[in-house]
Amino acid sequence: MAMHVPKAPGFAQMLKDGARHFSGLEEAVLRNISACKEFADTVRTAYGPNGMNKIVINHIDKLFVTNDAATIIKELEVEHPAAKIMILSSQMQEEEIGDGTNFVVILAGALLEQAIPLLKMGMTPIDIIEGYQLALAKALDVLPSLVCHEIKDIKNEEDVSKAIRASVMSKQYGHEDFLTKIITKACISILPEETTFNVDNIRVCKILGSGLLNSESVFGMVFKRQVEGSVTKKQKAKIAIYSCPIDNATTETKGTVLIKTADELMKFSDGEENRLEAQIQAIKDAGVDVIVGGGKFSDMALHFINKAGLMAVRLNSKFDVRRLCQSTGAVALPLLTAPSKEELGYADSVYMDELGDTSIIVFKMEGRDSRISTIVIRGATENYMDDIERSVDDGVNTFKGLSRDGRFLPGAGAVEIELARIIRDYANEVPGLERYAVARFAQALETFPTTLAENTGLKTRNVLRKLHEAHKEGKGPNVGVQIDLDSDEMTIDAKEAGIWDLFKLKEWGLKFACTAATTILRVDQIIMAKRAGGPAPKAPKAGDEDD
Repeated sequence: MAMHVPKAPGFAQMLKDGARHFSGLEEAVLRNISACKEFADTVRTAYGPNGMNKIVINHIDKLFVTNDAATIIKELEVEHPAAKIMILSSQMQEEEIGDGTNFVVILAGALLEQAIPLLKMGMTPIDIIEGYQLALAKALDVLPSLVCHEIKDIKNEEDVSKAIRASVMSKQYGHEDFLTKIITKACISILPEETTFNVDNIRVCKILGSGLLNSESVFGMVFKRQVEGSVTKKQKAKIAIYSCPIDNATTETKGTVLIKTADELMKFSDGEENRLEAQIQAIKDAGVDVIVGGGKFSDMALHFINKAGLMAVRLNSKFDVRRLCQSTGAVALPLLTAPSKEELGYADSVYMDELGDTSIIVFKMEGRDSRISTIVIRGATENYMDDIERSVDDGVNTFKGLSRDGRFLPGAGAVEIELARIIRDYANEVPGLERYAVARFAQALETFPTTLAENTGLKTRNVLRKLHEAHKEGKGPNVGVQIDLDSDEMTIDAKEAGIWDLFKLKEWGLKFACTAATTILRVDQIIMAKRAGGPAPKAPKAGDEDD
């Protein structure tokens, strides 16, 4: 009879074999902090205009070359549970503001790193959490007083360009003025009068070839396609959009047709042709110039469309059909019938063009009639254009934030140094052990100017000393790190230089980073159940020497 061997006493005896359990300060808390610190250090070198790029190859072997933290985080597929909490906070920042994901990860990692000496000193995680929350409340209270600029008229191109420039500069340093001009033009042109600005109304079309400086903004839609028929251009075009294929409609029920003679066969095929020709003629009589189909165009339909002198465009994506309806004001029809006046769309010009070796179809709206704008990006490689698209996305999201709250804080690490100074002074007023955690919060904020200086190649200690001197002597809270290597100065007035960060970006970033850090500090046990699935595959046997 087999002898029953009891499991080890403690928590492990309640779980299946293969489950793992970590607890206590050394096993759980410090290991979590170490993992989060490693992850934060990974994206930290990509922070700022001089941040380094990362090559990320995802699970399907797609290559990304970028310094955008949101893309790096998304494609890495991190498994560590504590690091995932930081990632969730950064994703919430991306959804709320559309930018500042790196800010959240770096600050959360810095707060956890600063907690290590306090834990080893004997402070409990709860004391540290309370101190961090006091410091966060003070920072959010002080933040409105540090506002350096406010934009009230978001239709003023010059003011909006200054605001968007800083967010574009952090991704594409050197091309920020050109990209800002395009983004500003596209955003203001479709700004609705009453409803809020929608980011999805700015489309990006990437066309390989030429250089970035040949990129442009188009009022309307651009598709990488060729026309189906022989007509390639229409001016002041009325557009009919169909979500179905442009062909004879098939019946919903099956039927059998018995044909006895050749004449009956000819009459049957003539009847189909006549019906399709009548449908195309009815569409032309309704005033239509361009037919857009959500499915294939049959050869017979194309023959009658060319005969009627209509332009034919096929769109494979239902999202493109929906956006084109929104842009032109048309209604997508499910059946091939003549549209009414209310169902027709309008574009000032619809034409086919060639950029490089890529054929495109442009639905262009003059002036401010368009509800959708398209930014056409040119570049030498797909990776480069993907990176430009990410910086365009940041600029568009900055405009969205600007349309909700026009306040701006000084960038270049100026607001972080000023907050650190104020919170360090506040720590002296806090009673109890929490004062040490408040002081560490201030030290964590200094990570940002330090990172900017490191990524630029400056001497970190000298830069921090200059910044502290400037902020203590009352030269204003707008003094930040000079990232231009051609300059002899280490500091710069961020307000004068036009380096601004959205107020909401910093406000939400501080909240999300502090929440992530305090959540991780509250964890004192990690319990990992046994993974599902069968046994691991055996390693292949070594072959014989003769093989």
